[in-house]
Parts: sequence; C-alpha cells; structure tokens
Amino acid sequence: MKRLFKTYLEKPELAGLILLVLLIVLFQVRSHGVFLNQDNLRGILGILPEAGLVAIGVTILMISGEFDLSVGSVFALMPMTMAVLMVQGWPFPLALLAGLLVSAAIGFINGYVTIRFAIPSFITTLGMLFMARSLTVVVSGGFPPLLPADLPTWLFTSFVGPGNMFRMSFLWFVAVAVLTSLMLSRTNFGNWIKATGGFLPAAAAMGIPTARVKIVCFMLCSVLSGFAGMLQVLRLGSPLPSIGEGMELQAVASAVIGASLAGGIGTVMGGIIGTTLIRVIDNGLVLSHVDANWFKFAIGFLTIFAVVANAWMRKRAKAIKMEG
Repeated sequence: MKRLFKTYLEKPELAGLILLVLLIVLFQVRSHGVFLNQDNLRGILGILPEAGLVAIGVTILMISGEFDLSVGSVFALMPMTMAVLMVQGWPFPLALLAGLLVSAAIGFINGYVTIRFAIPSFITTLGMLFMARSLTVVVSGGFPPLLPADLPTWLFTSFVGPGNMFRMSFLWFVAVAVLTSLMLSRTNFGNWIKATGGFLPAAAAMGIPTARVKIVCFMLCSVLSGFAGMLQVLRLGSPLPSIGEGMELQAVASAVIGASLAGGIGTVMGGIIGTTLIRVIDNGLVLSHVDANWFKFAIGFLTIFAVVANAWMRKRAKAIKMEG
C-alpha cells in the first residue's frame, strides 16, 4: 500500500486530476445539471483541441528544461501564412505544408539562439512573441484575407461520433496526444528529453545530443501551436491577426500541471488535464453566472496551486522512500 501511495505521489498530474473531478462536481451542482449535458460537453470538447495541442508542445518542451512564450503568436502566424498563400492561388496541401514549415523555422530559431548564445529561453521566446505577432499583422496587410470556399474543412471541423459529440479536430488531438505520450514513455528520444531536462551535464556526459534534443522540442512545440491555430481558423472561418493572444500564458498554466518547471519530470497527460481544467473553469463560471473577470484569477490560482501541490507531493514521495 505504501509503495502504491508513493507511486501516485510521484505523478505530477495527480493534483490536477483531483481538482478537475472536484470542479466538475461543483459546476454540475451550481449549474443545476446543465454542465454535463450533451450540448455543453460538445461545446467544451469542440474547442479543447486548439488549446490542448499547444499545451502538449509546451509540456514536452518544459520537460526538456525550456519553455516557449511565442506559441500564441505562432498560433496566429501559421494560419495567416496559409490564408495569404491560398489567396495567391496555392492549393490547400501546399499552403498547409508551408505554414507548418514556417512554424518549424520559428521553433528552430528559438532553440538555436537559446542554445548557441546560452541565454534563457524566456528572453528568446519573449522576443519571438513580438516578432511573430508583428509578422502576422504585416503579412495580413491589416485585414484578414478571405478563405477559399472549397477548403476541406470537414477534415478538421465536422462533428462526428455518437450524437455528433466530437469535432474531427478532437480526433487529431487524440492522435497527437497518443503519439507524443508513446514517444516520451517508449522511445530513446523520450528518455533523452527527460535526461536533458533532468540534469544537462550528466545527459551530455552520457553522449546524448542535448542541443539537438532541445531544438527538436522547440520545433515540435511551434509546429503543434501552428497546427492548433489552423484548427481554430478553420472553425471560425477567418484568420484574424489577433487570435492566440494570451494563449502562451494559458499553455504554461496547463503545462505546469503535468511538468516541473525545473525540467526532467512530466507527462503529456498532465498537460491535457491542465488544458481541460482551464476549459472547465471557463465554461463552469459562465454557467454558474459568475463574473467573467474571475476567469484570469482562477487561472492564476490554478498555476500557483499546481506548482505548490506538485512540490509537496514530490517531498512526500521522497519521505516515504526514506522511511522505507
């Protein structure tokens, strides 16, 4: 029993999962049963993938010991690049590929500059936040371009499943979540990510290409952010230059549920739980007729709670190990 308890305490997402269950029960009661009805759940699950994909990328990057504040700007720049290219006659697949390449390039620049010049990723990605957002406005010319009418939006936004509960974007989200979870837990590269974030000198001494690992994580984070932005644009039907503003802070708040800020520890599931918590809080406050201005307060509390709870649980787990 003690070993089982210790195992659960070592999982950083446990505190977030417990809080998620408590909030679902609370909002279900406060909304007089409306929170868990089919229509409301469809609404929550319909937009969850967009924030969830960003959180997955930030979580993996955080496990490697870095983080990215530019994800919200990449979230806007990628679909804007796509839209402008399609207006100029590019077919959707090529425009999609070009947008993903732009996202990957931004991730590469973030990683290369951070590692090559040994500066905190906070500084690098803060600068990229402003640069990418400015590029989005410049590329758009100040006005959102009109999307072509023949886009295969059904592949990303159509409702599917029993009772049309899910959008196709949710299936993309699940696929990415499964693949990235398997990568972290079942592959050498996943072990390299954890080792690089856990103790960089030891990882380098073992022959792990730590610089390449971090750059790949930066690129993966940017590509997932850009793809998520495309999902939102296809859902809304217009590539607004302002989308994704504040997304980076929500992504970090989600990621700290499942990963340590110090690096080396974390799971993709933790980031997903964090994203779900934010969406549940947002929706639950509205249904409970609570002033919407409390939403940011709740996100701030969630971030502090997650860090404190995870630190406490790790200390308890170590204490159990010492006693055993």
